[in-house]
Amino acid sequence: MTKSPKKGGPTDSLACEQWLAVLDELNIGAFTVNLGHQITAINHCAQALIGLRAGEVVRKDCREVFTGVPCMVSCIIGGGNGKTNGSTVHVTDEEKQEHLITRMATPIYDLHHNVTGCLTILQDHSPVSDLIDRLRYEERSMKNILDSLDVGVFTTNRGGLITFFNTAAERISGYDRTNLLGRHCKEIFAPSEGDPASPVEEAIRKNTVFHGLEGRLHESEGGIIPIRANYAALRDEREVVVGGLVTFQDLTLVHQLNQAIRGRYTCRDMIGKSPAMQKIFAMIPAVASSDATVLIQGATGTGKDILAKIMHDAGPRASKPWVKINCAAIPDSLIESEIFGYVKGAFTGADRDKPGRFQEADGGTIFLDEIGDLPLTLQAKLLRVLEEKVFYPLGSRRTHKVDVRIISATNRRLEQLVKTGQFREDLFYRLKVLRIDLPPLADRRGDLPLLIRHILHKLCAARGEPPLAISNRAMGILLNYKYPGNVRELENILEHALILCAKGTIRKSHLPEDLTATATPPPTPEIDARKNTTPENESENIAATLSKFYGHRGRTAKSLGIDRTTLWRKMKRYGL
Repeated sequence: MTKSPKKGGPTDSLACEQWLAVLDELNIGAFTVNLGHQITAINHCAQALIGLRAGEVVRKDCREVFTGVPCMVSCIIGGGNGKTNGSTVHVTDEEKQEHLITRMATPIYDLHHNVTGCLTILQDHSPVSDLIDRLRYEERSMKNILDSLDVGVFTTNRGGLITFFNTAAERISGYDRTNLLGRHCKEIFAPSEGDPASPVEEAIRKNTVFHGLEGRLHESEGGIIPIRANYAALRDEREVVVGGLVTFQDLTLVHQLNQAIRGRYTCRDMIGKSPAMQKIFAMIPAVASSDATVLIQGATGTGKDILAKIMHDAGPRASKPWVKINCAAIPDSLIESEIFGYVKGAFTGADRDKPGRFQEADGGTIFLDEIGDLPLTLQAKLLRVLEEKVFYPLGSRRTHKVDVRIISATNRRLEQLVKTGQFREDLFYRLKVLRIDLPPLADRRGDLPLLIRHILHKLCAARGEPPLAISNRAMGILLNYKYPGNVRELENILEHALILCAKGTIRKSHLPEDLTATATPPPTPEIDARKNTTPENESENIAATLSKFYGHRGRTAKSLGIDRTTLWRKMKRYGL
């Protein structure tokens, strides 16, 4: 009986030729070398990267030819460890452009598991622009190579069930591949309107390729990630479609840049799966389409200004002006002229007419932030604008009529201000035709893992870096902190940690000192004689699993082999 190779390298020259063509489709350079260090084949991408044609290198000694790509890996032919390995080097192509190249090598075996040469990969650190057109996806060595790419890659069978999910895909989506293998690809794709089928299913059905489609991916904790993806039917060596392949890139940074340019917000900019937040998200379409005044109440840092902008952008006035006024930031002596404007001669130095913010917002929306700090003298004037849509600029005897929608927000309880005479009761009732209360972060602690992941993803994308991991201890501190400054404080804490951490894993030492100083120490371990283990070990195991699944209790319980109620009791016992 022929002995099958135990390792994952190529097993014949035909497979090597197929792989070189496959890697060409991915814009990845590759070449093969025999035991005599002679180059036996080289694909077009490798030729372009090193600036040499196939006729100039085939049958030549690899150690002499690739002077621009020094062999810094452990030589497989020369007695290395026989494992796929790599290094990063700089090369200059034929157009004198410098590239940062990752060089990886994997052995080539014959049918008796004897090394007959090696396959070397030259991966340019640039976006993958095309798809794999042809791939023997069951080969373990090829999966190892795909796992090392900086772009997300996953494969499915003909039924759309996921069969492979690489490390970059895990990092972008937040999923652990062990929880996705065997599940349908629809579970991770946010469906397009009116198109229930996923693009990869269409590619499989039509035996074709779709390039550069923009879409949305469900991340592990329920958020949405914008992606640009390529979809291809996956064929075996007999040209039979055996599944599909997807390569995708995270467009979060592009989304943020476009958002900054447009100044537009969507519900994606607010994160939360708690009942209170889901109730608010469900209200937004109806509230946005209305012209009624809205009062948003919530503590500092809960995102009142973002919610107000979302409602403007989702409504019929989205293309009209959006004007924001912070009533607490303008001195009392200036606020009337700032809001309502003034005419020439209204006061010393008023040498020309100046329109106010209400005139600037005509046709659009005006957002009165910190409305609870508006002076009593202006509250009557604001009430008239609400009721009649007219006002007098400072020093004018003529009214101005405006068509504006008013959204106001405050971190103070207006009911209490009404009782103490600091806020007009009639204005209060006129402002709160629609009222939304944003809960503090302390009341939605179940959203913390999701928020931490989302904010880290956003901050790292802005820095052009992959999301960093968080140690169990640091995650425990973040999950147990009270956050008096709410989401804004959480953002500041994570940005502080990223600056100090730079690379690797965020640890306790990277968090602000005032945060770690108030952290609750872990409980004192006690021996559990029945299981011959300690609660400390169990606590660490639960904490590590919670961190792995970003606090998702259902997946954590399933991974630990316990039910959710048992997990909840143990978390409460260990203060997790």
